[in-house]
Amino acid sequence: MASAEQDFFLETECVCAAGITILFGASGAGKTTLLDCIAGLKNPDGGRIAIGDRVLFDGQARVNVPVQRRKIGYVFQDLALFPHLSAEENIGYGLGGNGQKRRTDEILESFRIAHLRARKPREISGGERQRVALARALVTDPCVLLLDEPLAALDTATKGKMIDDLRDWNRAHGIPIIYVTHSREEVFALGERVLVLEEGKIVAQGTPHEVMTAPHQESVAQLAGFENVFDAAVVAVLEYRGTMRCRVAASKVELETPLVRVGPGPVSSARLRVGIRAGDILLATIHPQGLSARNVLPGRVLSLEQRDMIVVVRVDCGVEMTVHLTLAARDLLELQPGKEVWLVVKTHSCHVMAGAALEASK
Repeated sequence: MASAEQDFFLETECVCAAGITILFGASGAGKTTLLDCIAGLKNPDGGRIAIGDRVLFDGQARVNVPVQRRKIGYVFQDLALFPHLSAEENIGYGLGGNGQKRRTDEILESFRIAHLRARKPREISGGERQRVALARALVTDPCVLLLDEPLAALDTATKGKMIDDLRDWNRAHGIPIIYVTHSREEVFALGERVLVLEEGKIVAQGTPHEVMTAPHQESVAQLAGFENVFDAAVVAVLEYRGTMRCRVAASKVELETPLVRVGPGPVSSARLRVGIRAGDILLATIHPQGLSARNVLPGRVLSLEQRDMIVVVRVDCGVEMTVHLTLAARDLLELQPGKEVWLVVKTHSCHVMAGAALEASK
């Protein structure tokens, strides 16, 4: 499917099976545009969209099924509830016939909002409004459900309950659900498959574990929460250990990483990127002894910043690294700017990605 909108070009090809497919990417990657094309709210310039054997759009055959006949449920970011209707009336708005009351009652019970049936959207909480919007999208028994960051504004506890309800509903119905999110936690909690969208193209796909824990592109690594990403060059290949040593660009810092093939030609000539999660780095205030970790780097604390229950520590070890600690760890180590520390990084916490030159050559 291809769609051009102003200066943005969406060009994707994917198949979403029954179950939850996560659409992941930075703002402006084209996630909402893709949902709008599937729903029929925007018309692609070309391509084909189908649910099973039922074609919704085909540029060559000039097929374009109207929105109301596509049988697609869509929960928008702003929910789009009718403010003058009760929760029950919002949910039953798109239904007709004798079964309306029964079906509305069933889904009110399924999403635990039967007690809210007479209330208007302004009279209920944000989480309750989310449940009403989701129930309204599902009461018509859609063939596909599109969710555009439906839980972004909710607290963790409310979000967890909503995720459980959505999983339970889909176990019984088994339809494709395409779920847009920026949240790594939601990717792992909900997704069976992840599609990463960047500048209108799918750049990575697979299970949450495959995509998020071992990304092959720097852009995916940043989305997946790799706070430390460095240019590096291979300086030694240790075939017998299954590792290689990489020097971080413009420094004397060397890291032992897993031995991987990141492009054509000998490994020893490769230029690449190394990503390390801030939460995968340990800090010590005395030189560690007898560790299995292959990377122990001396450094000096530059700054500490508390963010909720996490402490973000910036350390200069020849390059600047970001480390995440608990409040208890900060206090136990008596950390403060200027303190000498050692960073401990396991080999398999160093994720190797192709460098820019290699990406261009592929």
